[in-house]
Amino acid sequence: MAIRCPIGFDSEYLRDRVYETYDRVAREPGGEFHFHRGLDYACEYLNYDRAELNALPAVSTTRFAGVANPHRIGRIESGQTVLDHACGAGMDLLLAAKRIGLRGNAIGVDMTEAMRECAKEGAGEAGLTDIVDIREGVYEELPVEDETIDVVISNGVINLAPDKEVVFKEIYRVLKPGGRLFLGDVVVQRELKLDARSSPDLWAACIAGALTERELPAIAGAAGFSDCAVTERFDCFRDTTAEVKVSKDLYVQGVNFFARKV
Repeated sequence: MAIRCPIGFDSEYLRDRVYETYDRVAREPGGEFHFHRGLDYACEYLNYDRAELNALPAVSTTRFAGVANPHRIGRIESGQTVLDHACGAGMDLLLAAKRIGLRGNAIGVDMTEAMRECAKEGAGEAGLTDIVDIREGVYEELPVEDETIDVVISNGVINLAPDKEVVFKEIYRVLKPGGRLFLGDVVVQRELKLDARSSPDLWAACIAGALTERELPAIAGAAGFSDCAVTERFDCFRDTTAEVKVSKDLYVQGVNFFARKV
């Protein structure tokens, strides 16, 4: 299982590679990467609403690199507190902020400084600085108090985590009782071989650390979540360099996944 990295795995090297990759996305969103990015990708591959995205600042939409569409999982209500878990340049965060209105609170956490700056700039351009709060942090230690969040959204991040049990427990910790997780992430249909899972480069490509689809509800349930279910699937790596790195029988894809804190 890919719940945690193999013994001897260089997790610090992985973190450095991930930081380097998304720092470059923030600075050069039109550069060459192993994954798709941007507004057209979000609409054509992941079923985002084009009119909604056209209304957001380009500084956020051009740097979008998610793998699914958490906003299709459930409703975000006016006045709620939402956490975007590894928010990047903030496209999903700004969509959530528009839904919660002036009585709500939208918190974005990201470890990459350049991405946080883009998210802040986007919030300012969108006129949402009063309700958007961008914080420095990592998914193993979220800078958020216990049981303060109504909805956690996350898009394409957990596959990068060396220890996914820790990440799911952190999400569970910050959610209020009855709070919901709207997760987009990468899954595979069978586990990779050990040599592939031992490669930080393949982890940084969002593939080697991906859970199998059956493992995703199992690990969420072990962290305390209920009502765990995959709700939609996306061919997010179609025509990318990441697609050619793996065997076809892995069926690498993005999924929407719902869970609720008991």
